[in-house]
Amino acid sequence: MDRLIYIAMNGASHVAAQQALVAHNLANAQTTGYRAEENAFRALPVIGPGAKTRVFSVDSTTGWNFQPGFVQSTGRNLDVAVTGKGWIAVQGPDGKEAYTRDGNFQLSSSGLLQTHSGLNVMGENGPITVPPNNTVAIAPDGTVSAIPQEGVPNNVATVGRVKLVNPSEANLQKGLDGLFRTADGRPAPADPLVQLSSGMLEGSNVSVVEALTSMISLSRQFDMQIKMLQTAETSSQQLTQIINMAG
Repeated sequence: MDRLIYIAMNGASHVAAQQALVAHNLANAQTTGYRAEENAFRALPVIGPGAKTRVFSVDSTTGWNFQPGFVQSTGRNLDVAVTGKGWIAVQGPDGKEAYTRDGNFQLSSSGLLQTHSGLNVMGENGPITVPPNNTVAIAPDGTVSAIPQEGVPNNVATVGRVKLVNPSEANLQKGLDGLFRTADGRPAPADPLVQLSSGMLEGSNVSVVEALTSMISLSRQFDMQIKMLQTAETSSQQLTQIINMAG
């Protein structure tokens, strides 16, 4: 009886964890540049005296889905989307370099080029600052130009170049803040082959249909594990009754 309870309890616990992950992906289905998280479970035997018949589940995280999301035109000069593989370097909350696919930029009150969440966009020589009363233009190679709103319109000045990188996906780890970082913590070198599309934004790569289907399947699995626990409880009560009658 205890074997049934152990297996069902362990299975229900891990199915609930997987439901939480799918729900997290669904919640970010409209998040710009979001990369869906993926995981799996596998069964392992319990090691120890008298435990040969026990099996438990463990998380076997497979990582993240790096497939590009749908790119949509916005016509906004501060919106950019990475073309193909690659990442935009930003200054994370800890002050260290991190990477994102979210190209929804804005200018702070002091002229710093930032993401919509307020993270500084990193240039190849540090954060990029745009002088006041200028319109911003971002070239495919990441070059940021300032165009005066008054005076001579063709007096364009280059104020920096967005740092674009393309580290190995196997060397990337995702933090709780949604940003990616290299596993060894070292900044990735700029890659001149990474290109941007101006006036575009890349959406999340979460498939809502697949996520909903997975959620339904996981819900049924969870119900099955709970029914197994209920069956174990009923069987235990019946066994207790038989023992009491025999006594």
